[in-house]
Amino acid sequence: MAQQDSDQQDSVEFIVDTEDCEERETAHRERGTSRPITVVGNPVLHKECKDVTEFDDSLAQLIDDMFASQRTAEGVGLAANQIGVDLKVFVYDCLDDEGVRHVGAVCNPVLDDLPAERRVLDDSNEGCLSVPGAYAELARPDYAVVRGQNAKGEPIAVQGTGYFARCLQHETDHLYGYLYIDRLSKRDRKDALRQMAEREPRYPVVAND
Repeated sequence: MAQQDSDQQDSVEFIVDTEDCEERETAHRERGTSRPITVVGNPVLHKECKDVTEFDDSLAQLIDDMFASQRTAEGVGLAANQIGVDLKVFVYDCLDDEGVRHVGAVCNPVLDDLPAERRVLDDSNEGCLSVPGAYAELARPDYAVVRGQNAKGEPIAVQGTGYFARCLQHETDHLYGYLYIDRLSKRDRKDALRQMAEREPRYPVVAND
């Protein structure tokens, strides 16, 4: 999907993703089927995904399956390629730093470039369902805006602060072929992969050939 021009961006209001969270997440999850998680080394994780162009029942089912898979893995965000699907869509069920729960799905996400005055970096620990058992400090802006489309193809914008901002950036990265460990130093990336090798995943994963 081409990035919207500035006038279109300004006209899109931020969605309200903090209401009826339990009911919405449960409905998605109960309609869905949990799938195993792809892990680092699987080719689908290391390339840009295809744009979502058909906003149909199959997309709705994919989103349901993603919520079910996310719950099984006890994650706060999940990109489609993490269950082996080459499409630009992610789901989230994440608390921000104030403890407010956010639940939603974004297709064809694009992160806004932040002005310098909004680029306050947070170097908290980060982990990933596709790098199970591994964590590392990674500096990311503590505020993020993602623009894209909902499951019906309507333009949406999502904003997040703190931990939720990290989630939005992390999941958008996935859909463009980047894992969080790709943003680490060589030493820290090696350490994260060592952590992964030493620990058994606590959820079903797809073994790499």
